[in-house]
Amino acid sequence: MHRRHPEIDPQLLSETDEQRQLRTVLRDLYAEASGVEEVRKHLATPRGYDEALWARLAGEIGVHGLAIPEEYGGSGFTFAELAVALEESGRALYCAPLLPTVVLAAHALLLSGDRAACERYLPRIADGTLTATVAGFGPDDRPGGRDESHELAVTAEEGSNGWVLRGRADFVLDGAGADLLLVRAGTPAGPRLFACEPASATSRRTPRRVLDETRRQALVEFLGAPATAVGTAEEAEGTVSATLDAGRAALAAEQVGGSGHALDATVAFVAQRHQFGRPIGSFQAVKHRLADVLVALEAARSGAAYATACAAIASPQLPVAACVAAVVCSETFRLATAEYVQLHGGIGFTWEHPAHLYVRRARGAEVLFGTADQHRTRLAGLAGLAARPAA
Repeated sequence: MHRRHPEIDPQLLSETDEQRQLRTVLRDLYAEASGVEEVRKHLATPRGYDEALWARLAGEIGVHGLAIPEEYGGSGFTFAELAVALEESGRALYCAPLLPTVVLAAHALLLSGDRAACERYLPRIADGTLTATVAGFGPDDRPGGRDESHELAVTAEEGSNGWVLRGRADFVLDGAGADLLLVRAGTPAGPRLFACEPASATSRRTPRRVLDETRRQALVEFLGAPATAVGTAEEAEGTVSATLDAGRAALAAEQVGGSGHALDATVAFVAQRHQFGRPIGSFQAVKHRLADVLVALEAARSGAAYATACAAIASPQLPVAACVAAVVCSETFRLATAEYVQLHGGIGFTWEHPAHLYVRRARGAEVLFGTADQHRTRLAGLAGLAARPAA
């Protein structure tokens, strides 16, 4: 059972001068190079994002390597700095695969403790030349995790030429375009992690049509794909669980950024939109609705900040913090985007308005690493109120 009063230094919950400077630089860059029209334009390209901006983020600002140790080509900062970058990317609806590459894949490699794999892949993640993702990491009741027989949907077989993967993982983030897949697969000795650089002859990747087109997903089928074992079998499940918690903390930061944009854009609109000779923002009913969003956003900021602090220091409280942040930030993002549409009136419902893109991002994000009910069930288990926490 977890401590009732977790020991987290309150200073970890406050933004440092360096983090504020990073936020300013990123917000200016996204305003310049990744507005809504740019996002729409790049959604139609094969990779779905601005590859030149991806290279700038890695090369000029070093976003990709913020939480990667210097020995592996990164900057040696912490998850706290990475969370600032993720919040600003969520605010701008940046559609490149930062979450699967820089958070999920990079943390899976680091948490595995496999130095050879880290030395091979992390420097290329840090410099922006390698995109990566994870497959088969989903909870048991999600596609790509386990099938109805509770067996892992991807299995690994060891032959004379090494390991090969067979099976399928569905709704893999950036699964159709990633250069590297880190796969949880079943073996006779139990689940284990594998690194696979997919080739068309042994891996079939089919893009899925999803609600949020800014976050691409795919069905990945392994047809005897060559793979390399990463880490040990004993540590595999712990690595997967910790990676997913880091992903939940990262996603919470994104959701805070998106909620902040929705609130700011709506406040600006109701201040300049007039009805009956006065700004509609002066009406009490509108004020109350926006106040509700602000209160929810402050709660989401607190939840995300706590999860970020836990991830930054590898606190044992991270599972609890990540689940709390997932619930609070998902509900806040959904509320903020709903009001974004409603308080913009008729134009908020149109395809041309950016509000619907944020609505889609909010709806997709709230089920990405499990639903709110699943997180609450896991929290009950972690608090000793249920027989067993969810995976």
